[in-house]
Amino acid sequence: MQPVLNVEDVRTLEERLTHVGVSISELMHRAGAAAAGEVLALGELEHVTVFCGFGNNGGDGWVAAEELLRKGVHVTVITPLPADEIRSDLARMVAQSALAVGVDALVAPPRSQVEELLAKTDVVVDCMFGTGFHGTPHAPFDIWIECINMSGVRVLAVDVPSGLSAQTGHAEGPVIVADETVTMLTLKPGLLSDEGRDVCGAIVVAPLAEQTEELAIEADPVAWRADPSDYQQIITPPTNAVDKFSRGSVLVVGGSTRFTGAPMMAALAAARAGAGYVTLAVPEPIAPIVQARMLEIPVIGLPAEPDGAFSTRAADLVVRLAESRSATLVGPGMRVSSGTVAVVSALLNSNANLVVDADALNCISRLTSGQIDEFPEILRRGAPLVLTPHRAELGRMVGLADTPPNSLTSMLDAARRIVWADGGSELCVLAKGNASACVGVEAAILPKPGPACLATAGSGDVLGGIVAALLAHDDIEGTELPLISALACEIHGQAALMAAEQFGSRGVMAGDLIDKIGLAVDAIEERAMMASLDFE
Repeated sequence: MQPVLNVEDVRTLEERLTHVGVSISELMHRAGAAAAGEVLALGELEHVTVFCGFGNNGGDGWVAAEELLRKGVHVTVITPLPADEIRSDLARMVAQSALAVGVDALVAPPRSQVEELLAKTDVVVDCMFGTGFHGTPHAPFDIWIECINMSGVRVLAVDVPSGLSAQTGHAEGPVIVADETVTMLTLKPGLLSDEGRDVCGAIVVAPLAEQTEELAIEADPVAWRADPSDYQQIITPPTNAVDKFSRGSVLVVGGSTRFTGAPMMAALAAARAGAGYVTLAVPEPIAPIVQARMLEIPVIGLPAEPDGAFSTRAADLVVRLAESRSATLVGPGMRVSSGTVAVVSALLNSNANLVVDADALNCISRLTSGQIDEFPEILRRGAPLVLTPHRAELGRMVGLADTPPNSLTSMLDAARRIVWADGGSELCVLAKGNASACVGVEAAILPKPGPACLATAGSGDVLGGIVAALLAHDDIEGTELPLISALACEIHGQAALMAAEQFGSRGVMAGDLIDKIGLAVDAIEERAMMASLDFE
């Protein structure tokens, strides 16, 4: 796994590197050399243009320019100030060194000259703003960013595309759209989520020092980015000595007269994800409708209220069913009522391995008045529990209904409020978004994000079914829950990629994912196995 550090922790990491003998000056020279190396790896180049800012990120650019010149590449640096007027002592020193060996520089050139230069440039190196940037780029940087993006030239961003917050992943104004980002020392959360996913391109981490990994781990990463090999430890080895019960049994509890499709998609997803026996429990009024559509999956009708949602009389029956299954998913399409709150509460008090999704999460919010972290006893249990809120649901659970988490880091903060209030390893919060986070009490794991076509109604129901199928395996330990949840997300994302190949990136519906899940499982397992062999 790769550590992901908050920006403030990256600064601390830099300071700690100086304590073990790697100076800030040495880090700048290594960063510039790493950037130059990535540029040279792009192929034969005649002209590279480096856009520098005022600070140390600009210093990286000057070092890269000097290195490229030494490798025989014609380099031009565009800078807002003459080298002698750069305020950062270190950046000023490396700028003067680059000029002394013959690097060309243009100081605050007009737009027309920038556009003329870009027309004969093979690669742009973006070193205008670093990881400390926040806010909106001002002149001349906003003009330069616009010119670069309009030029069509390949762009390598150093540390972070200029205009993007490395912490939040948001861009409040113009932002560089890079083909590749070489980020220094370690990953930052803003590169992996929101606008960061659109503008970073391929991400390469340059550790810069042999001590970096050890010190990054000691810095208590905000999260860990999962590698394919990490999943090998939880993937069940293939065997022919199985039957439908040994592959795990899943109960899906959900549905209402208003929403009949959600629980069906969840149940089908659980079956496609490998569960050997899936049962679907729905309110009695819709049981005949659902059973007519579900040929392979038994459907049980449970007591319902006149409004078509579960009644309180269903609670004990649901618990009995759940405790005879390997895992239970509750929530898809069930609505929020006194009856559904009773069903969810009863399941939380049971010994069932449990996935809580959709309206079941909103039932918890109602049960706790939107302050779940103040009622940890509700979630404290001896059996595994996975909560799967999207950003709005997560906000409702922790008193942020009006201002739900709007970034990966704020999602992590909200999810940690829940898991740390509980304090046990049997709980995981799978916080869903354009980049999801699987948060346990010991660590948060970031799976590879899926494509944009997952942003469609019902996609979360499919993911819930996949999580339940994985949770139904024998001998699940609480410490494995974040990794199991992350694996479910990767299967979900892989299924979406396969569906997009058939239906187009804008044409995928949630139901299209289901038939691709089995193939996605095979692909993820093969990738994990090959990565493990390469690692060995």
